[in-house]
Amino acid sequence: MTLEEAKQKLQDIKQEQLLQFYETLDENQKSNLLSQIDETDFSVLKHLSTVGKGTEKGEFSPLKAMQLDEIERRKDEFYTAGVQAIKEGRTAALLLAGGMGTRLGSDNPKGMYNIGITKEVYIFQRIIENLLDVVKETDTWIRLFIMTSEKNHDATVSFLKEKDYFGYREDRIVFFKQDMAPACDYNGKVYLEEPGRIATSPNGNAGWYSSMVRAGLDQILTKEGIEWIDVFAVDNVLQRICDPCFVGATVLSNVSVGAKVVKKAAPDEKVGVICLEDGRPSIVEYYELSQDMMDAKDDQGEPAYNYGVILNYLFHVPELAEVTDDKMAYHVVEKKIPYVDEKGQKVKPSEPNGYKFEQLVLDMIHQLDSCLPYEVVREKEFAPVKNPTGIDSVESARSLCQKNHIEL
Repeated sequence: MTLEEAKQKLQDIKQEQLLQFYETLDENQKSNLLSQIDETDFSVLKHLSTVGKGTEKGEFSPLKAMQLDEIERRKDEFYTAGVQAIKEGRTAALLLAGGMGTRLGSDNPKGMYNIGITKEVYIFQRIIENLLDVVKETDTWIRLFIMTSEKNHDATVSFLKEKDYFGYREDRIVFFKQDMAPACDYNGKVYLEEPGRIATSPNGNAGWYSSMVRAGLDQILTKEGIEWIDVFAVDNVLQRICDPCFVGATVLSNVSVGAKVVKKAAPDEKVGVICLEDGRPSIVEYYELSQDMMDAKDDQGEPAYNYGVILNYLFHVPELAEVTDDKMAYHVVEKKIPYVDEKGQKVKPSEPNGYKFEQLVLDMIHQLDSCLPYEVVREKEFAPVKNPTGIDSVESARSLCQKNHIEL
């Protein structure tokens, strides 16, 4: 993009302030800024009109989960179907690894965090070793996509290469960057985080598919005949990925998506709950659960809204083309956004000063026709690392790993 083209694009959307320091930049910085202006999707700014209005919700109803007793009873059937899908190359894995370890006190990508006690054991290592279990079990190298972000891509790729991908075959791994969305002030003016750099943030965990397509990776899906993608977050160090029983149960259930769930520890546990909304699969956030919903019972006398999602979903690829950005809500989130002032000085706000834009997997799932909630044992498959101490922390994850005989 030329300077004149950038000026025209920004003039059309009233964001000319993004070039205010252009003449003070060196040639490399100028080139990078023009490229960023060219690549940034400023259309998300139209969603500022939704601030304060909230997302309209439909009518919720329970969605029955496939529970542990049925899974155990049909284990051989599911396992056989799952192994077949994996061996035929119809199943891939996709790691959402765009986050940083800021809340853990680290400036590195979150996956680089060391949870070891007597030796180094990294979050990335635990994830890959979990997938390697299935590779060995099925004698099949599963295609692994790793989605990074603009902020952590180089560090992630370098780290995994340095560690020899913890034993995973390099030719079966594909990295790609998540699309970024601009961050703006309360008046809709996009911030500069540096004189030659627009303030941006990842476009939410539902951005994985559009980011894949933009990177041209849908061609790999077509070429290799991949029909199912297991999408999972980086922070759960116990999760089973492309688990043959889960794959088989989802395939045989003829649904658009499978979702691993755990039985809630308490009615008010802070997890999203799988359910139906206007007859389509949905996830209701814990703060949206009414008292009536918390008190509701199923035909077995158990809580009707009893299964929380753990961000491990098996998506049916042929139906993903129907899930388009314009059908999904954008969540406009108030945040503290570092920026440079009119003098080019960096400012790190102590209070929220603007908005970021995200699309969430829960909205993606609501675009699909059907979902299989698939129960897993919490102590065996759910050890998220979100905080240094306390609930869902490094401490709790270490304890659960040790209970599962994982050497740390």
